Amino acid sequence: MLKQYRLKDYNFRLLFYMAVLGTIGVLLVGSADASLRNKQLIGLMAGMILTVIISLIDYSWVLYFHRILYLLNIGLLILVLLYGSNKKGASRWMDLGFLQFQPTELAKIIIILFFAGFFMKHEKDLNTFKTILLSLVLIAIPLGLILRQPDLKNTLTILILFCILIYVAGISYRNIGKALLIVVPLIIVGFLLITQTNLPILSDYQKNRIMSFLDSDNDEYSDDVIQQNNSIMAIGSGRLTGKGLNNDDVNSSNKGNFVAENQNDFIFAVAGEELGFVGCIIIMALEFLISFECILTGIRSKDMAGNIICCGAAALTAVQGFINICVATGLLPNTGTNLPFVSYGLTSLLSLCIIMGFVLNVGLQRRRFTEKNGRSSVRAEIQKQ
Repeated sequence: MLKQYRLKDYNFRLLFYMAVLGTIGVLLVGSADASLRNKQLIGLMAGMILTVIISLIDYSWVLYFHRILYLLNIGLLILVLLYGSNKKGASRWMDLGFLQFQPTELAKIIIILFFAGFFMKHEKDLNTFKTILLSLVLIAIPLGLILRQPDLKNTLTILILFCILIYVAGISYRNIGKALLIVVPLIIVGFLLITQTNLPILSDYQKNRIMSFLDSDNDEYSDDVIQQNNSIMAIGSGRLTGKGLNNDDVNSSNKGNFVAENQNDFIFAVAGEELGFVGCIIIMALEFLISFECILTGIRSKDMAGNIICCGAAALTAVQGFINICVATGLLPNTGTNLPFVSYGLTSLLSLCIIMGFVLNVGLQRRRFTEKNGRSSVRAEIQKQ
């Protein structure tokens, strides 16, 4: 479980980027809602400590229990459907008394870890019909439970994440092409059914968000359109260097409550208005650097499992960051996706810190170091099962 590692192999750059981005997040969340500043700060400190602790735990030992992790994930998703708190028509949160816990955020991390172990175990027969079908069934179950909450944004995020994982695992282009021939027509048909019919495929608020993006001139969807327009105005009003954190500008879109959910979904609007173009570029650069460090660590990993973990972490950060920024700037319909390490949300923040801890551990077991010391690989341990 624990091994002796070399300090010089520890990726302090990744920790630094996380700490800086998380600190910016604390400042922006505090500016959006002062009552949440201390909670976000405590969450960041706890997350950084958790990252360091997990970074010292051998990821191969954790992946040995990948089946148990999968069952735990399914159990949590079922529990939230049965006993979760209902907010805005969705059952996504478990009330633990001292905090609200969102199992779906942890599910993203568990799915990365599970498929790292699953694909490693089936590496020799990865491109067989049986393995591909089994992997599709295994991802379909949690996706169905998450969609049932309903939580379309995380359903799509995890689906994208899964596609990236199977690509990194090495499934052949031929099989990927066959899957696309099936999936793409289904997506097109589903999109047409959602936008052109009244079939109850999505909830009303989900459909309204899509329609407001496609038909922004329709008064029926004006509330959703105004929300994104105000976000764009807030970002533009910051110009080059912004109006400053916690400013009292009478024309502030954020302080005037013209941008709803600006502590999480639209935190980038706060960044644009108060930190300006320069602040936005810094945030995007840090998101990119975190993803880049994860990919670089994956390239140097000792095995496929380590590569999948790192690329999964990179994909999760990049995809969520891309969606959040596109929503805030009006390039995508409103999805309610958090900006990694910046938006308010302790479950999301701690979950990201967990997967980054595993990335750091992968880096500590680089191929050169493990081969030199004759250590067994995760492949051997998983295939014993």
